[in-house]
Amino acid sequence: MSRLQLEYFNNNEGIVSQKGAALTYRLYHELIQIEAWGKDSLRVRITQADKIRDDLPGALLSHEETGFKPATDAISITETGGSIRNGNIEARVTKKEGKLVFWDLKNNRELVREAQPHIWINGRVIRPLTGDSYKIEANFQAYDDEKFYGLGQHHHGKLNQKGCVIDLCQRNAHVTIPFLVSSRGYGFLWNNPAVGRVELGMGLTRWVADVAPQMDYWITAGDSVSDIMSNYVDATGHAPPLPYYASGFWQCRLRYKSQEEVLTVAREYKKRGLPLDIIVIDYFHWSHHGDWKFDSKFFPDPKAMVDELKEMNVEVMVSIWPTLQPDSENFEEMERRGLLLRNSRGPNVHHRFYDNPTLVEAKYITHYDATNPEGREFIWSKVKKNYHDLGIKIWWLDADEPEVEPVQPEMLRFHIGDGAAVYNISPMLHGMGFYKGMKEAGHEDGDIISLSRSGWAGSQRWGQAIWSGDITSTFETLAGQVRAGLNMGLSGIPWWTTDIGGFVEGNIYDETFRELIVRWFQYGAFCPLFRLHGFRDPMPEPQMGAANEVWVYGDEAYKILSNFLHIRERLRPYVMKQMDKAAKDGTPPMRPLFYDFESDAKSWDIEDEFLFGPSILVAPILKYKARSREVYLPAGAKWTNAWTDEVVDGGQTITVDAPLETLPLFLRDDAKLPIKA
Repeated sequence: MSRLQLEYFNNNEGIVSQKGAALTYRLYHELIQIEAWGKDSLRVRITQADKIRDDLPGALLSHEETGFKPATDAISITETGGSIRNGNIEARVTKKEGKLVFWDLKNNRELVREAQPHIWINGRVIRPLTGDSYKIEANFQAYDDEKFYGLGQHHHGKLNQKGCVIDLCQRNAHVTIPFLVSSRGYGFLWNNPAVGRVELGMGLTRWVADVAPQMDYWITAGDSVSDIMSNYVDATGHAPPLPYYASGFWQCRLRYKSQEEVLTVAREYKKRGLPLDIIVIDYFHWSHHGDWKFDSKFFPDPKAMVDELKEMNVEVMVSIWPTLQPDSENFEEMERRGLLLRNSRGPNVHHRFYDNPTLVEAKYITHYDATNPEGREFIWSKVKKNYHDLGIKIWWLDADEPEVEPVQPEMLRFHIGDGAAVYNISPMLHGMGFYKGMKEAGHEDGDIISLSRSGWAGSQRWGQAIWSGDITSTFETLAGQVRAGLNMGLSGIPWWTTDIGGFVEGNIYDETFRELIVRWFQYGAFCPLFRLHGFRDPMPEPQMGAANEVWVYGDEAYKILSNFLHIRERLRPYVMKQMDKAAKDGTPPMRPLFYDFESDAKSWDIEDEFLFGPSILVAPILKYKARSREVYLPAGAKWTNAWTDEVVDGGQTITVDAPLETLPLFLRDDAKLPIKA
């Protein structure tokens, strides 16, 4: 061994010490700080600056917010390193090189350890950029049998994401929530809103932040997935109770052009005796991007419209885009006050999109800066005056990634930092502004909800539901939605919905699409939120799709869709019970089989079935013209076919008939639920 090699190996011992309730380690310019942070959980922060920063944006609640009090006697320092324990989890750091391993104390086993990508490189790679910014990598050991779930919503069509590379960057239909659940009994939050990626490889698990001041992650241990989810929502915030009106049916299309059209559709639902709880007014009901008010030409008396709908027990959700264009009455003031999202160079232009009056001429638009508290207060003040005070209380927060073209976050400058460093948190802060505005307007939890196209870790705390974004109308997409929705639930988002039928490429007269809408509707009736939406063909005029009500798809489809509308209506007490549990302990209403049947190894491999609450097993039909499918019934329960009342023992795969009128549904053990009228 050379002299230089000997010097390296003999001089790489750091200083292990205790600072209050934190275990610290310093070697050269690197500082590690590990703290207890909630039940069975630890927070790890690492920097090459002179100290750990507490003022950076993230998802974790403070100890003051949660009431958690870390112990000061849980730290041990020896000649070879140090450790810090919190409940059932312990972190151990070696004095030599500062290697980290996390241990499950209750079961006396390794959860995960740092991995060295090279003999001369430790598990943490922190590369200086400019100022106090770094490119950061955290490398962990890969385990052959490990499975990964969560991480938001992505369209790779997989439930277990082992082997995937996931971009950590908000995009339309791709929602970045950097929290995963491991089959090894831990949850991991990358508490960093920077653009980056996570590589769930066979050789390493690697988390990357392209630009960040410091590394920050949180790890929790649990005997069950339920324990992990409970710890996660304790640390990042619980969802409030779901409003009752949100548990029913949402009617939506792109788009209802006028006040009279909205009322005509609602009246028809009531005339037919069909359940309807929310009707949605999509974009271009406004005069210009950024006016945030109804166009009086098409909505001459919105207050009267809202009043009539409320008499029918129908609430209104209205589309709110975070965008402005120079013709808006609010553009000049927001620009002058510095409330617009900036670019690092050039004018504040982020997108080209259509606007009134022609809807055929694309105009340059910009986003307001949702990370600026003054910006959030400004947009809420306009929304309150022009919508809320008319009686509207549900907000459709579209295009809030924010949607920029091209997607180059490093070109943006937010109020709280450079785009590459903070981009992913913007939709969560946007939703927070509406939640706080509703609170200030006198609404309580249980009467607040927004529907957002994007979100981040902790979005559930602000009453944000998230939907699938702009997706295609194919059976392949429907199959991917099943996996995407389950992973969203395991990302801490209990309120999730899909565009039933997909968003684009669905012709209402096409027989293949009519079968797709039936199968998607059947699936949608057992999603947390039940919402029909789409940009249907043939288009009657620019930026307006064909009709999308349940009666436009032919008599055969109408009979089936009507039946599932009534099934969902009968199940609403059961749905609300699941939503209350989600608010209490983070249990997703829609979840994979293994959530309730962890000891059944086969249940971990099932990706195209799910549980809706503890008592309903749903096996959606995901192929065109399929009239039967195989269904795995988990061991440890008896299962009753909801249509035939046949009782089947669990632990086996059976073939189940699935005529177009039904999808395979099974009730667990002695559950009695009103599937049949």
